[in-house]
Amino acid sequence: MVLGDSLSAAYGMELEVGWVALLQQRLVQRQLPYHVINASISGDTTAGGLARLSPALERHQPDVLIIELGGNDGLRGLPLTALKDNLGQMIEKATARGTRVLVLGVQIPPNYGRRYVEGFQRVFHEVGQTHGVPVLPSLLDGVHLEPDLMQTDGIHPSAKAQPLILDNVWRKLEPLLKAVPAAARAGSRG
Repeated sequence: MVLGDSLSAAYGMELEVGWVALLQQRLVQRQLPYHVINASISGDTTAGGLARLSPALERHQPDVLIIELGGNDGLRGLPLTALKDNLGQMIEKATARGTRVLVLGVQIPPNYGRRYVEGFQRVFHEVGQTHGVPVLPSLLDGVHLEPDLMQTDGIHPSAKAQPLILDNVWRKLEPLLKAVPAAARAGSRG
């Protein structure tokens, strides 16, 4: 299950070309027995994700949870302590159910000031270390600085960038998929 914001909700494009849909295609191609649930909402924050996580976990019972939230927290200049606390609570809720977690970090523009930007990036690393879960430092690595891979708003990646984003995620996700016990995979839902 992917719990994310517009970067995972295929903002500005058809859902079928977003990286989450491409992830499902890759799983089928590689004959991995997983079904992807995209629980992403454009504009969502970590507080919103935290509020809707428990019902989503109960409903879908995922083997793996990918958390792609925080960008909107950063763009709104919300306190980093709240970002860290919300991510930590989401990880704890998922891991308490036996769900493996991958956290996808994002970057915010430098105009938020060096201290905030560096602290924002550090939060993802710290929650990963504290909770023992893998973290992809930047979902848009190799994408966000390439104008032809971004939409005109300069925030959202284009359809052309989606395979590259999937490759970024796959590097951290593939080991988690292989680490889930075979018995869990047999009844996998997401």
